[in-house]
Amino acid sequence: MHIRRRHREQLRVRPVAVLADHVDRSVRLLDSRIDHDALSDREHVDACSELGDEACTVGAEDARLRHGGKPLADPDIEVVQRGRVQPNEHLAGSCDGIGDVFEDEHLGSPVGVDPDCAHGRHTIHVTAGELQRLGAELGLDVVGATPAVAYDETERHIRERRARGLFADMRFTMAQPERSCHPETLLPEARTVVSAALCYYVAEPERPDAHGRLPRYTWWDGYAALREKLDELGRRIGGGYRVLVDANQHVDREAAVRSGVGFYGKNTMLITRRHGSWVVLGTLVTDRELESTSPLDANCGDCTLCIDACPTDALAEAGTLDATRCLSYWTQAPAAIPEPYREHLGAQVYGCDICQDVCPWNRGVEKRRAADELPHDAEPHVSLADWLREDPAQLRARYDRLYVPENEGRWLLRNALVAAGNTGDREAVEPFLEHEDPMLREHARWAFDR
Repeated sequence: MHIRRRHREQLRVRPVAVLADHVDRSVRLLDSRIDHDALSDREHVDACSELGDEACTVGAEDARLRHGGKPLADPDIEVVQRGRVQPNEHLAGSCDGIGDVFEDEHLGSPVGVDPDCAHGRHTIHVTAGELQRLGAELGLDVVGATPAVAYDETERHIRERRARGLFADMRFTMAQPERSCHPETLLPEARTVVSAALCYYVAEPERPDAHGRLPRYTWWDGYAALREKLDELGRRIGGGYRVLVDANQHVDREAAVRSGVGFYGKNTMLITRRHGSWVVLGTLVTDRELESTSPLDANCGDCTLCIDACPTDALAEAGTLDATRCLSYWTQAPAAIPEPYREHLGAQVYGCDICQDVCPWNRGVEKRRAADELPHDAEPHVSLADWLREDPAQLRARYDRLYVPENEGRWLLRNALVAAGNTGDREAVEPFLEHEDPMLREHARWAFDR
């Protein structure tokens, strides 16, 4: 059957194969006897009709597809030619396998499937527009796609910087670039890497006295929210997929750059156009073929605000972070914080936001979300006295969303002692002056003498 719009714009119709993975069971095989006005299973006809245009299902009961050349209910579509049934025109047999079905190239969704039948692996193409629509429905702030191929240049950069000692003892994605830079190995027959960003920005309330500060990305668990959204995206796309969020097995920033989600800033952060760097990143690796999205045409230009603002010169080489000078690194390092760096931490008990706070790309989202309220479970500030009174193991367990070296709460106590020294909370520090742990004792004495 050939279909065209009444305005004479030809609809391009082509055969496509259908997979049964992750498809709503209400979408069922359409009877190969397409000339019949009724399907054998009325229940599924009703279910399909309820799906409407969005599901893109077309069947013998659909008012838009009548045999015999009768006028259709849709004023924009008419049947202009109907020949005898060709081998590729039948939609299905009862459960002997899936034949080919027809779909409008601009719609992309399969006409019908049987989830109870096993089918061979086929290519189903998902357009960039469809991906954007799905991402918006799921609440993803930015989403893009890129082929699942090796990140050769990124792997080379990681090896070079590791050889220069710029990563200190950090592992994460830098530990095994032969794995983290090869998304094509993360899933059998991987074809596409979908990158997504979720903005976590909310305005910061005034910090109370004797309280420490957490970095903005830890105030609430944006990673957990992103993980759920990507899992749902994988189910909707169908096929085999794997979700990686805050995972060492994949360099998520490189995928985000290639797919146009953002670009590398001079502070090494991934910067998006509308949300700046206030985003958490996640990845969906799928065996489906998705149309690639273009890289973002944006950059930092001549701006050096982040480089100039870093108090320890960790960004002296634009686009390259020297972890041995990074304040955020030292709050996560399994060692004493170098004394010259301690005062620069201020009230910070974990991480550092300085290079993001000064970034011009972050100004827009700060204005757009200035009135947004903190999530009910958000925690921008912590009581230093409470932290220093708590058992180290319990403190670690309470903040299990944070990376803590060796999973030992003593490193969080170390950070709290430095923050207490910088904020003048000597009373909270005093119990540690004779602590049995020499590392904590040394930090407490430094803090007490501030």
